[in-house]
Amino acid sequence: MSEKPVLVETTGGLTVITLNRPEVMNALNSAMRRALTEALTEAARSSRVIVLTGAGRAFCSGQDLADGGNAADIDLEATLRDEYEPMLKAIYDAPVPVLAAVNGAAAGAGANLALAADVVIAAESATFVQAFSRIGLIPDAGGTYWLPRQIGFPRAMGAALFAGKVMARQAAEWGMIWDCVADEAFDGHWRALAGQLAEGPTVAYRNLKRALRESYANDLDAQLALEAKLQADCGKSRDFREGVTAFLQKRPAKFEGR
Repeated sequence: MSEKPVLVETTGGLTVITLNRPEVMNALNSAMRRALTEALTEAARSSRVIVLTGAGRAFCSGQDLADGGNAADIDLEATLRDEYEPMLKAIYDAPVPVLAAVNGAAAGAGANLALAADVVIAAESATFVQAFSRIGLIPDAGGTYWLPRQIGFPRAMGAALFAGKVMARQAAEWGMIWDCVADEAFDGHWRALAGQLAEGPTVAYRNLKRALRESYANDLDAQLALEAKLQADCGKSRDFREGVTAFLQKRPAKFEGR
């Protein structure tokens, strides 16, 4: 058995958080959810980009149905409210970009954990499965929120009802994820993109995330006002001054993240 349910590696402004229960395909038990929430919260305070990935052959197989004895006795509402919601909000509320590097199967809550990230990059052999209806449940861990927004109502309904595998290539074509990469290039690809973000204008990234997310609830006037407010905040950053100076001097910008 793995000693730590979550591994954390920080290099410069990049924190990689690895789900570390490969013997059960990184199934989510209470200990892993607590550790993941703590790791995400700490990384959001100290890093400029966060990557979430899995150890072994899977990203995350979802809820560990063997956790806590009889699965039928689990208080699902309390578990989702007290353990899943803080974990998902730690991703959603992070003021820095959060990438999910999906190295293998992502099923049930594991699929929706990945989809909560700002950007999802998957190995070509990875799969996404809304497996809930197979055991008489509905998609949770944000699945009913993310899926219709990412792939539209008809595909979201089909994915949830039929609970079939969506291969990474198809997920990319549908708009469920950002990119699908050949297995042999996967590790180098996501690390390069994460490194790029770790050296980028962090204040702008924070405001970009807010602007795009709030656009779903805003009309045009409200969104234009929000853009102006957030752009003013970006304009006060050291990175904006550096970006303009670098542009005028025809050199790459050296952003500080503030």
